[in-house]
Amino acid sequence: MKPHTAWSYPVYSPPLRDAGRPYVCRVVPYESSVHVEWKPLEGISEYELYFSLDGEHWRLSAVKSGFEHDFTGLKTDTDYFFKVVCARGESRVRLARTGKRDSTDGVTVNYLHPGDDAYAFSGRYLCSPSILRAPDGHLLASMDVFEANAPQNLTLLFESRDEGRTWRHLCELFPCFWGKLFLHRGTLYMIAVSTEYGDLLIGASHDGGKSFGPPSVLFRGACSSRENGVHKNPQNPVCHAGRLWFSMEWGSWHRGGHAAMVFSCPEGADLLDPESWLFSEPVPYDPAWPGTAKGPSSGTIEGALTVFPDGKLYNVMRYDMTKCEPDFGRALAYRVNESDPEAPLQYAFPVALSGNHSKFEIRYDEVSRCWYSIVDRIRASENKYDRNLVSLMVSRDAVHWHLALDLIDETDKDPRTTGFQYPDFCFDEGDILCLVRTAANNAHNFHDANYSVFYRIKDFRRYAEKAD
Repeated sequence: MKPHTAWSYPVYSPPLRDAGRPYVCRVVPYESSVHVEWKPLEGISEYELYFSLDGEHWRLSAVKSGFEHDFTGLKTDTDYFFKVVCARGESRVRLARTGKRDSTDGVTVNYLHPGDDAYAFSGRYLCSPSILRAPDGHLLASMDVFEANAPQNLTLLFESRDEGRTWRHLCELFPCFWGKLFLHRGTLYMIAVSTEYGDLLIGASHDGGKSFGPPSVLFRGACSSRENGVHKNPQNPVCHAGRLWFSMEWGSWHRGGHAAMVFSCPEGADLLDPESWLFSEPVPYDPAWPGTAKGPSSGTIEGALTVFPDGKLYNVMRYDMTKCEPDFGRALAYRVNESDPEAPLQYAFPVALSGNHSKFEIRYDEVSRCWYSIVDRIRASENKYDRNLVSLMVSRDAVHWHLALDLIDETDKDPRTTGFQYPDFCFDEGDILCLVRTAANNAHNFHDANYSVFYRIKDFRRYAEKAD
C-alpha cells in the first residue's frame, strides 16, 4: 500500500479493519427512532438497513440508495444494534439508545453509545468540542474520541450548511486529540496533539475542512500519560502585540500536575513552519501565591487567553480548589510577557469566576465592550463537582463575573451520570454558536460523554447589562 501523507482521511480505517465496506459515519438517536448516515461506495447503488435488539437476530428495515435512513417505530429507552449491508460487505455494527437526550433545544451533531466499539482503536466517548464558521460560510464542528488508557488519537469533523439545523460527516483527522479549529488570515487551521500528552501538531485546510495537509510538529511530547508531556485543551487563539498566542501546559496527572505556558508566532509568519514559533518556560503552581486558596491543590490547567482592560495579555486558568478553603469560585490569572515570548508567565491575581473547576473559554466583544464566558457554574460547595448547569457569564473587566443566562439546567438529574462540559463557542454577528460535550440518556458517567450538541444563543449582547 502507498503511504498516506495528509493529516485527514475521508474515512480513517486502520489496516486489516473494514477496508472497502460501508462506513456508518453518523448516528443520532431520538425518543422512538434512530437516524443513521453512511458513506456511499463508488459503484454501489443499493444498501440494506438492518436493526436488532441483541446483535444476533436481525430485521430488515429498508432497502435504499443514498446515504441516510431513519429507523422508526422503536421502543423508547432501549438499546438497538444497526448495520448497513451492500454487495461489498457489512458495516461495523453500531449501537444506539433511544430516549430523550435532555430538556434543552440543542441539535445533536454526533452520538456515540458507550458500548459501541466502532472507534475502539481511539476510544469510546466524545470529547474536545470545537466550532467555527468556515471561510465559505458553512459551520464546522469537531470532536475527538477518547477513553482512559486508550490511544485517544482520532478526531471527527462535521459540517452544517443550514446554520446548524442539520449536520453531515466531513472528514477525520488521525492522529489528532484535544484539537481546536481556528481561522487566521482567511486560512482554516487545526491545532492539536497526536494523543494525550503527545506531540503538538498544526495543519491547514484550503477546501473548507474537507481535507488537511500534512501536519507540522511544533513541540515534542511524551505520548504517554505516565510522563510529562503537552497538555492542550481546545482554546481560541488571541492576536495581540503583533503575535498569535495560544495557551498550553506541560506535565501530567501521573507526575503530579501541570505547569502553565504559552506559545506564539508573528501574525504574518508561516504557521506551518516550526521555526516561526516560540514557547515560554513552564511555570508550576505555587500555593504561596497571594490570593490562592488554602489547602492542597493540583494547581491550574486549561488556560484561556484574553486581553484585559489594561491592554495586557493574561492567561486565565481553571483552578482546582476542591480540597481547599474556600472550595470554589476562583480562577487564576497569569501575566504574559508580550515583549519576550520565551519568558515564563508571571502569576498576577485571582479572578472571581464560579466555573473554575471545569474548562471554560473567555472572549471579548468589542461592540458591547464586555467579556463573555460559558462555564459549568458552581452554586454551592455541595455542587462543586457537578457539571449539569451550564451558564453564560458576562463581565466588564474580565475579573468580576456575573450570571447572564443558564443555557443548560439539568440540576434535577443525577450529577453522576449527567454532564455538559468543555463548551467551545464563537461570536457569529449578534449570536453565540456553542458546541457542548454532553453526557445524557444513560451515559457511561457524567464525564464520559455520548453526545456532541450544538446551541445558538441569539442576541447575546442583550445580556451586557447584567455586567453592570
